[in-house]
Amino acid sequence: MSGDVTRIEGTTKRLVAETASVIDATLALEGVTGPVALLGHSMASDIVIRQAIADERVAAVVAVSMYSEAVTADRPERLLVITGAWERRLRVAALDSLRLLDPEAEENETAGNPIAGTLRRAAVAPGVEHLGVLYSPTSLREARQWIDDALGRESAGPVAATGVWIVLLLAGIVLLAWPLAGLLPAGSDRPETPSRATFLLAVLLPAVLAPLILYPLGFRVLPVLVADYLVLHLLLYGLIALAILKWRGIGFGRPAILPTLALLVFGLGIFGLALDRYAASFLPHSGRIPIILAMTLGALPFMLADGLLTEAGRASLWRRILARAAFLASLGLAVALDLERLFFLLIILPVILLFFVVFGLMGACVGRRTGSPMATGLALGLILAWALGVSFPLIAA
Repeated sequence: MSGDVTRIEGTTKRLVAETASVIDATLALEGVTGPVALLGHSMASDIVIRQAIADERVAAVVAVSMYSEAVTADRPERLLVITGAWERRLRVAALDSLRLLDPEAEENETAGNPIAGTLRRAAVAPGVEHLGVLYSPTSLREARQWIDDALGRESAGPVAATGVWIVLLLAGIVLLAWPLAGLLPAGSDRPETPSRATFLLAVLLPAVLAPLILYPLGFRVLPVLVADYLVLHLLLYGLIALAILKWRGIGFGRPAILPTLALLVFGLGIFGLALDRYAASFLPHSGRIPIILAMTLGALPFMLADGLLTEAGRASLWRRILARAAFLASLGLAVALDLERLFFLLIILPVILLFFVVFGLMGACVGRRTGSPMATGLALGLILAWALGVSFPLIAA
């Protein structure tokens, strides 16, 4: 992307133009005729709505988890808004867009004049949130029917409701880490347990110091949103924690190469391939390799410190939770100190939280078996850098 992502005439304008290019290329294919329908989710809903308003070739729009200031009482002409039942604010926005056409309309009602071609509907998918709405059978049925009606066609058969099966597949792979870790050689040493005072000092001090120290700094090297800051935050956070643990005599013990390689292969190769195939992009193209390498500079010391603080997964539950929650709170403090510059860190927080839940569990299985904080720290540091490197939106100068 290029331009200022916070302004309509920046990245938004560029993405609308790209959408028009996709429509041009599609209609140029042999045997393809118009009109077309557009479907977009979340931030993309604004893109497809703006394109539909400007392009007469668009016969219908499906906006999933929509928020767009471009919607008017009569444009776009045929608009279906789908929100999850747990997306309260977006449900309000969807109903507002429906009531621009009919002030008395309610959710799951269709308003407008079919003869004039101006139709609008605000559908609610039960029991889902911002991501689950994409896989909801209700969402799929509503979208397919809306497009069928607009294009004068009829689709037969059930919708492909794959969401539950994708979750079961990924959860099964994560749980499989426990029995597979039992195949690794058992470690003879138990990781050192920091005293409560040492643990709290190594967790809380970097959580406060890192955002305060980095607050005055502002520069951009990497072509991605807030990545430069996040690298420095991870690096400084990890180095401070490692220095405190070293000062208090907490060490890594002997290195363990096999557990490190096993965790990398399982996390990136098995889970990562399944995630990329069925849920979200996880395999990087060449342009993202430098970003992953840069993220490694910060992710490795951070996860090495995490390995010591969590005792390679053997620490008590409250310690493991506090160690990870403190880092998330530290990023939250950074955003609070500089909301305008670091707002997009809020987009990264769910990625880091999912990393702790998914890969942290895999690392704990390996760590409990081998007792090596260094193995889990090195492997999870590389996986964290990979996960962040493939998640950032790329922004050209």
